[in-house]
Amino acid sequence: MSTVRTLKDTPIGATVTVRKLNGEGAIRRRIMDMGLTKGTSVYVRKVAPLGDPMEIKVRGYELTLRKADAEMIEVE
Repeated sequence: MSTVRTLKDTPIGATVTVRKLNGEGAIRRRIMDMGLTKGTSVYVRKVAPLGDPMEIKVRGYELTLRKADAEMIEVE
């Protein structure tokens, strides 16, 4: 059985596709409002020296995302 892979665990320079959004209510809505919806392609640009936050490119723009939020996004 394969383990669930999240955006938080994606290495720098990798492009992944959003598979599922975890979380509920306002947190889930905020992530979706940023353009991170099922089927969206995401490129991990860089990660801060201490590991939080991370910068991604989604839908043609750069987005800075906390690791706690990135952990709620399942990717493939």
